[in-house]
Amino acid sequence: MAKLEINNLHVGIEGKEILKGVNLVVNSGEVHAIMGPNGTGKSTLASALMGHPKYEVTEGEAFLDGLNLLEMEVDERARAGLFLAMQYPAEVPGVTNSDFMRQALRATSGKEVGLFEFAIKYEKTVEELKMRPDLAHRYLNEGFSGGERKRNEILQLKVLRPKFAILDEIDSGLDVDALKIVGENVSSLVNSEFGCILITHYQRILDHIKPTNVHIMIDGKIVLSGGQELIEKIDQNGYEWIKTELGIDFSEGDQ
Repeated sequence: MAKLEINNLHVGIEGKEILKGVNLVVNSGEVHAIMGPNGTGKSTLASALMGHPKYEVTEGEAFLDGLNLLEMEVDERARAGLFLAMQYPAEVPGVTNSDFMRQALRATSGKEVGLFEFAIKYEKTVEELKMRPDLAHRYLNEGFSGGERKRNEILQLKVLRPKFAILDEIDSGLDVDALKIVGENVSSLVNSEFGCILITHYQRILDHIKPTNVHIMIDGKIVLSGGQELIEKIDQNGYEWIKTELGIDFSEGDQ
């Protein structure tokens, strides 16, 4: 069993503190949904764990199977088994999807990847995500719709098979059919060797990816943890009840 452990994590950007002491433990076989309004630090957590240079960790620790993530470069974190499905995947003109994936698989596994073996695996995953059959020869995300980009992130996840994935709002930009496809494919990965953190505003993705744990993040901290009952309460009442119930005031932004 693998473990991702975050202790008292404080993160800032340009002198402004955004995360103010996040504590979280995720084991393989678990899906932890992190919910909350805009601007409460959810995407900052994802970027900081993956090593985005814009974000400065000022206090706290993060470990993956005992390895100190905060002492690693981004590529080292990926090789250790951490994956980030980005909220806004970038275009990379001139690099085909298949070339990108084969190189990424070689880099994370440390092994040579046979062309035939890779092609079979890649084509099978394309079919599972119901993407265009010419995907392998298209440039990475170039001309892709928002939904295609999100499905391409999940394709990369399925090919690379990390220990943990951080899925940052993979539901945004997906129609009903694509949401179901993405949800089913992510759910199929969860086992004793894989777990994930699912960041979302909305309940709809959680109809397809059933979380084992649900956390609400407000003002840079996880203020409440529970299960399905939290999802139902948010779906019915939004987040305003937190202000009264926990005595926390907050406003929405874009962190």
